[in-house]
Amino acid sequence: MYLSVIIPAYNEEKRIGSTLKSIDEYLRWQNYDYEIIVVSDGSKDNTAALVTNFEAEIRNLRLIDNKENHGKGYVVKQGMLEAKGELRLFTDADNSTSMDHLDSFIFHVNEGYQTIIGSIAVKGYKISAGSEPAWRRVLGKFGNLFIQIMAVPGIHDTQRGFKLFTAKAADSIFPKLTISRWGFDIEVLALARKLGYRIKEVPVDWKNDPNSKVGLKAYFQVLLETVIIRWNLMTGKYN
Repeated sequence: MYLSVIIPAYNEEKRIGSTLKSIDEYLRWQNYDYEIIVVSDGSKDNTAALVTNFEAEIRNLRLIDNKENHGKGYVVKQGMLEAKGELRLFTDADNSTSMDHLDSFIFHVNEGYQTIIGSIAVKGYKISAGSEPAWRRVLGKFGNLFIQIMAVPGIHDTQRGFKLFTAKAADSIFPKLTISRWGFDIEVLALARKLGYRIKEVPVDWKNDPNSKVGLKAYFQVLLETVIIRWNLMTGKYN
């Protein structure tokens, strides 16, 4: 198995079908084996049933159906450690970054990078489908600066839901993950750096979702979890 695609999903019955079709339409033309793993995070709607119905149509699609909600970090970790691919990508259920970005990510794997992350903070990015509210833009800029100072200096955008890992990096990083919710992206990158894996930040075309589940509370939760990550690094918790 060359590629595993992990999709965390919470109450995504309105979007998961179109996202699965889009991903499969791209991957079926590639000359490598792949699997798609949807990890339902205690969804209360028909997300799990819809994914199950697509299993007959999309090859190597499987569902991990958690009955309780644990957080995005928890289910991404779960999917990464269940995956069999030599490369493992997690991407959002709203398809904010399309799968055709994958070619440029794999190019950087061939250059020797083990962790490649999508970014809208490096030259070449594009944002479509409307602008973010002003409060999100302001808090996002402040948050990125704070995250760099505290945990991952030099990484300008930690929060995009399109990240690719080699199997070796994933198997080393994700078992050490302690953050189960929004701040897990920062912990993943802090661990990747601590373990000596090379990180590449790649510009992506990002489609803003007006129905995003990331509210004001999540921003402050990320900042708090960043402080926890800094403390864990200082005290040797990840050793």
